[in-house]
Amino acid sequence: MLGVRHHGPGSARAVRAALEAAGPRTVLIEGPPEADALIALAADEDMRPPVALLAHVVDEPGRSAFWPLAEFSPEWVAIRWALEHGVPARFIDLPATHTLAWGREEREDQEQEPSEKGEPGGLPSEPAEAVRIDPLAVLAETAGYDDAERWWEDVIEHRGARDGDAFAPFEVLGEAMGALREAFGTGGHERDLVREAYMRLQVRAAQREFGDDVAVVCGAWHVPALRQRTTVAADRALLKGLPKAKADMTWVPWTHRRLSRMSGYGAGIDSPGWYGHLFGAADRPIERWMTKVARLLRDEDRPVSSAHVIEAVRLADTLAAMRGRPLPGLTETTDAVRAVMCEGSDVPLALVHDRLVVGDVLGEVPAAAPAVPLQRDLDRLQRRLRLKPEAQERELELDLRKENDAGRSRLLHRLRLLAIEWGEPTASRGSTGTFRETWRLRWEPELAVRVAEAGVWGTTVLAAATAKAEADAVGARSLADVTGLAERCLLAELPDALPVVMRILADRAALDADVGHLAQALPALVRSLRYGDVRGTDTEALAEVAAGLAERVFVGLPPACAALDADAAEEMRGHVDAVHGAVGLLGEGEGEGDGEGQGEDSASQGENYAFRAGIRGRWHRVLRTLSGRDTVPGVVRGRAVRLLLDDGALGQEEAARLMGLVLSPGTEPADAAAWIEGFVGGGSGGGMLLVHDERLLGLVDAWLTGVPGDAFTDVLPLLRRTFSAYEPGVRRTLGELVRRGPGTRGSATATASGIPGFASDLDTARADAVLPVLRLLLGPDETMDVEGAGDTGTNDSSTHNDATNENGADDSDLVGVGR
Repeated sequence: MLGVRHHGPGSARAVRAALEAAGPRTVLIEGPPEADALIALAADEDMRPPVALLAHVVDEPGRSAFWPLAEFSPEWVAIRWALEHGVPARFIDLPATHTLAWGREEREDQEQEPSEKGEPGGLPSEPAEAVRIDPLAVLAETAGYDDAERWWEDVIEHRGARDGDAFAPFEVLGEAMGALREAFGTGGHERDLVREAYMRLQVRAAQREFGDDVAVVCGAWHVPALRQRTTVAADRALLKGLPKAKADMTWVPWTHRRLSRMSGYGAGIDSPGWYGHLFGAADRPIERWMTKVARLLRDEDRPVSSAHVIEAVRLADTLAAMRGRPLPGLTETTDAVRAVMCEGSDVPLALVHDRLVVGDVLGEVPAAAPAVPLQRDLDRLQRRLRLKPEAQERELELDLRKENDAGRSRLLHRLRLLAIEWGEPTASRGSTGTFRETWRLRWEPELAVRVAEAGVWGTTVLAAATAKAEADAVGARSLADVTGLAERCLLAELPDALPVVMRILADRAALDADVGHLAQALPALVRSLRYGDVRGTDTEALAEVAAGLAERVFVGLPPACAALDADAAEEMRGHVDAVHGAVGLLGEGEGEGDGEGQGEDSASQGENYAFRAGIRGRWHRVLRTLSGRDTVPGVVRGRAVRLLLDDGALGQEEAARLMGLVLSPGTEPADAAAWIEGFVGGGSGGGMLLVHDERLLGLVDAWLTGVPGDAFTDVLPLLRRTFSAYEPGVRRTLGELVRRGPGTRGSATATASGIPGFASDLDTARADAVLPVLRLLLGPDETMDVEGAGDTGTNDSSTHNDATNENGADDSDLVGVGR
């Protein structure tokens, strides 16, 4: 009976020594018997721990369990020893078919009323108040140790080495576990009674077949129970009536980081990287560890020399001697690294803990291991796209104009549709173009379960994602969910699913009369239109639905904004912002971004331009309607004025006039404060608007100083929320302007027009000064003469003459700058 500490390097070395000394004819290991057929794969050259046995219910893949094994796990060492010596190895724990059904039965019992429950049968449940103990931790704490593995090495393993008896550590530990079980009973492990009964039956069967040459590797806690003399009939009685569930089992990759969590063995470790080092370092482990730490810190540009390594080793040895330990442990080495290499700082020490003490090692499983068809297809795609799963988080930049990067993007988006969150989209730092995507990737072992769950939708990633998208569209709860799904179908390039989603979207949009729902749905739908150029996707159907949705929003928004309370008004302001952003995208001319539509039919271009310009004009009319209705809440009216001002559809004089009307004494202070919140609040750059337009600042200042004292207390929270969102520099500048008084920053340009802060005309000399900088940034471009950008008429192209807008600005030059 080799009682071990799961995932312990000391236990693993002791097991190896005991097996070498005993030479058993068979090795029995704590684990699910369904995995017996998978043991041979442990000898495959492509099998690299850490790995785990994964068991899941066939009809319910989400119900699963893992049995992780690292290189330093005693169970893994026992498996490898048996394979190397041609000795049969078997798992003897309770079958997974019962373990997985156990939890499902308990859940069903909890869903029933107490009167409906029968006599408790099958596996016994553990009381919620039961306290599960770690037996080795109890012994270590009793001996004054803070690390159970260090106690095992110092007290058990070293004693056995001195005695020359490979079995002495296990005999002593068995006696200790017997004493603990007498003191604590089952220690909160009530279900272990059933597991131990099954293990006893398996041990008896092995003894009948092989005699007494049987080695049992199990958790030390079970040793006294397995030695207990019971009858076969008593053990079988405990197993009678166990629930069953059909289960499949395979090997899956695992990570060091996941070893720190509770596993199928009920054991977790905090320092798998450290344990792996202790197991792999045959000699001078402390010196080798300090060298690893030094190399890591040097790679991070920390000044660490060989002298630091020497002094850290000496300090660790001294601390171990002072604390009465035969060798330095993790506590001593950590203290030494902090003092010598990190200069007392915990910041670099946290890096050492994350990269070395825990680590990001990801195991590998051979292709011969059983897997669901979806997993096979995913493995094939990962190899073809050269997208290898990694345990360490990394960023992946994709250029969708490249075929391989586009394939990677499709795969990641399809996996997200299947709830396999391998990659998470993040903001791109280098570009905001639609051809650029940035992903944050990290492979977690639990994703193997997600793949098994998604296998019910299809045998390939494409087929499964298509079926899942269609099912999600049918079961979507809101219109916004359907439009979001349409966007994801475009990103994942699911041509078979998109017609189904679009049909459901059109039906939902036709029946939904809630303007809020329509406003929430529009942005995702309009964003989807931007992906057609880069991904080569036909978005004509999307454009038709988006245009119809926008028209319904335009018609229904003014009535929907009437008679709203404060919370509803704030929500409606968010809807207005969302629709404005969507209209901005929907109203962009097709040739404005990158000039790729030059070969298209001119008639269709003109029709498209007219449509887009028309939809923006209609939206501006809706905003004007909102800004002029007294029944519309102030926060929405103020927001409408601000959006019109930003789009150039409202002059500065008109905006100042509207603000003056709202801030007049006849307006309720609360309504005026809400108008200000809508106009300059919400993180929309309103602070800078007040900084550069002293007329507006003067109006706000005059109104604020004239608010009656009793009303000022009511509007103060709203005003504080508005102005506290500004950056400190903006708030400071506004305070200085108010202290000086409006109009005191007068300059030549400010007084020439009679309007503080505004000149009478464009200052071309100051505008021309930026042209050399533009040439330096953009480089020479034969399609655009940068130096002539300010001179209308210098460009001989026909597009130049056709692009001059009503304000005299040259849009073709802007196209070149945008490129």
